Amino acid sequence: MPETAASATTSPLSDRVTVMQESATIAMAKKCRELIAQGLDVINLSFGEPDFQTPQYIKDAAKQALDDGFTFYTPVAGIPELRQAICDKFKRDNQLDFQPNQIVVSTGAKQALANAVLSLVNPGDEVIVFSPYWVSYEEMVKLAEGVAVPLVGTLENEYKVTAAQLEAAITERTKLVMYSSPCNPTGAVFSREELGAIAEVLARHPQVYALADEIYEYINFVGEHVSLAQFAEVRDRVITVNGFSKGYAMTGWRLGYLAARPDIAYACEKMQSQITSGTSSIMQRAGLAALRGGRASADEMVAAYRRRRDLVLDIVKDIPGFKTPTPSGAFYIFPEVSAYFGRTAPDGRTIGNAMDLALYLLNDALVSAVSGDAFGAPNCMRFSTAASDEKLAEAFRRVKVSLAKLS
Repeated sequence: MPETAASATTSPLSDRVTVMQESATIAMAKKCRELIAQGLDVINLSFGEPDFQTPQYIKDAAKQALDDGFTFYTPVAGIPELRQAICDKFKRDNQLDFQPNQIVVSTGAKQALANAVLSLVNPGDEVIVFSPYWVSYEEMVKLAEGVAVPLVGTLENEYKVTAAQLEAAITERTKLVMYSSPCNPTGAVFSREELGAIAEVLARHPQVYALADEIYEYINFVGEHVSLAQFAEVRDRVITVNGFSKGYAMTGWRLGYLAARPDIAYACEKMQSQITSGTSSIMQRAGLAALRGGRASADEMVAAYRRRRDLVLDIVKDIPGFKTPTPSGAFYIFPEVSAYFGRTAPDGRTIGNAMDLALYLLNDALVSAVSGDAFGAPNCMRFSTAASDEKLAEAFRRVKVSLAKLS
C-alpha cells in the first residue's frame, strides 16, 4: 500500500508501546539465531534457558492430561488441585502458610509479575527496583505509568542493595519494591540477615509493598533460600512470584504463579481475566506433577550448574579486565567489563560501551551475550552458563582470544 502524507508523519501506535524497549535478551537471541541461520557456529550465552530436558514424569503427566480429555477452559487463577499443591510447596520449602484463594497461576512468572505491577501501581507511583535487575522490571513499571527508581548495589557487595540504601531511597511516593533472589543477572542471593534488615525498613513504611521474584529459588549454591514473606512484620505486603521454568526445566511450558494476601491475589486474578484468562489446562497438570514429584531433578541440575559456574570462573579469572563476583545462585556470570571501553577492534571500530563489546564478541568470537545496559548496569555484561561444559569452555576460550585483539 502506498504511503500517504499522513502515515509518513504520524504513527497509529500508542505512547506506551513506543516508549517500551524490546527485551534485550530476546533481541540478542534473535541476532544470534540470524547468524546461526547463515551457517555460523555461534554459541548462544544470551538466553536464560536451562539446556536440560523437562523430566520425563512431567511430560508423561501432560500426555495423560491429553488422553484424559483435559482440554477445556480452567478457572482464571488455576485449577484447584494445582493451587493447593502450590500452597503445600510454600509450606514445605518456605515455611509459609497460604490458602488457595491467595494463589494465582499464570502463563509464566513474567505474567505473574506484570499482573502484580499493574494491580498495584498507579500513574506517578515510584517503584524502587534493586539494580542490576531483570530486563522486564522497568518496562513493566512504565506500562503501569509508574516511575522506576533503580537502586544500585555495589560490585563489592555482589551487587546487593543494602537496607540503608533502601531507607534512603523511600519517599512519600514510593509504592513498591521489586527484586529477585537468586538474582538475574548477577546470581547474588540475599541472606536471612540482609532480608531481615530490609523487612525492618519496609515495616517502618506501611505504604510500601514488595514484589519478590523467586523464580531461581532452586538454583542456589549456598544452601538456604529465604523469602521476604517469612518476616511477619511485612508478610501481608509481600507478593511472592515463582514458577516452573528454571527449577524444572520447563521454559517453553509457560507456567508461573504468585502468592499474596487475598485482596491482592484477587486483583491479579481480575487483571489476568481480561488478558489471558486461565493458562493452559495441559500445562497445569504438568505443573501439578512437577510439584508432587519433589526436587530431585532440580538438585541434579544444580550440581551441574555449580560445576559449570566453577569451570567458567576458572577461565575468566585469567581474562584481563573482567571483574567477576562469584554467583551464589542462578546460571549467569555478570562481569564488569569497562576496562575494554575505548579500545579499538581490528576493523578500526571503537568499543564505546558494553553493547559495542557484546556485538564485537558476537561477530568476532561468535559468542552471544547481553549488554548490562538492559539490566541497569551499563558497565557489565551477562553470560549464561546454562550450556554444556564443552560449549562453555569453547565459548570463553573464544572470548579470551577476541578480547586480546582489542588495542
